Amino acid sequence: MDRGIWVIWYDLADEYRARYLDWFHRVHIPEKLARPGYLWAAHYQLIEAKHRAGGTGYLALFGGSTTHTFLKPSPRQLLTRQSDETKQFMAMRRESTACIFAEEIRVEGPAGAQRGPGFTSGPVIQLGNYNAANPAVEDDLGAWYAQERMPLLATLPGCLGARKLLATVGEYKHAILHEFQSLELREQHFSPHEAPAHDPATWMGRVRPRLTHAPRSPAVGQRIWPPVPA
Repeated sequence: MDRGIWVIWYDLADEYRARYLDWFHRVHIPEKLARPGYLWAAHYQLIEAKHRAGGTGYLALFGGSTTHTFLKPSPRQLLTRQSDETKQFMAMRRESTACIFAEEIRVEGPAGAQRGPGFTSGPVIQLGNYNAANPAVEDDLGAWYAQERMPLLATLPGCLGARKLLATVGEYKHAILHEFQSLELREQHFSPHEAPAHDPATWMGRVRPRLTHAPRSPAVGQRIWPPVPA
């Protein structure tokens, strides 16, 4: 089972897009998947993201058996072992940040059986990454997820599933990964449930204002690798 996820956010100038994506999909991802414990990878172009540095935003996910998959060696140790080619392409990234997450809990949505290949995350994702103001807010946040949010996602049309994550490595402690069949189904069925975030009389409206989001959070992405079947 895939209980660890390494997430990498970055921007890429459009002039580098074709060369970088060819290398990343054809060379870099296969190299990573050849390492012990790496179970899947997915690469997304961001549709909605805050505070982008310019160019186009991207999000890479690597799924592993546990978080230790990505710590033997760690990302910092890997930097010292990069080939000249890898350094060349990595230098094309701008405003790159990363987290290694452990899965706290997951739910399968009605469309969960259509995930694939293997454990690969869905054609469309929304990833939120944030800190809570204090332990009391974390208590309220956790209860909201357990009692309201995750049960909703388990029944939401077009939802493949959702994972609540905790950071093993990273500045922001909490994350939530939503997976959808398509942007259209996300907009149709998920977006209306975001409205209570602006109503302080609701549970979501009480919790959300007390969260500090990472610069690109929440980020919505459409998968560009592996290709989504037509």
